[in-house]
Amino acid sequence: MECECCKKTKQRDEAEYKSLINRLNRIEGQVRGIKKMVESDAYCTDILIQTSAVNAALNAFKTELLANHIRTCVKNDIENGRDETIEELAAVLQKIMK
Repeated sequence: MECECCKKTKQRDEAEYKSLINRLNRIEGQVRGIKKMVESDAYCTDILIQTSAVNAALNAFKTELLANHIRTCVKNDIENGRDETIEELAAVLQKIMK
């Protein structure tokens, strides 16, 4: 069964798309680096420091995506009378702030 959130899509402008993809590529590289560290028996604290860097990068990605979502999707939905988007946003914020 497909979730409700998977039915919506968003066309991103080129700048937003490139920025998000660049962030994800950097995160992917960081995670591959952590895997190599584990495979090469790197010291635990060194790995932990790198995982903190990945967490920070993911938080920056989420922040950028959320800001873009509010500026575009949420704004447009409210302007078009779809106030349920406010509840959707509130639910998403509760999930990502845990």
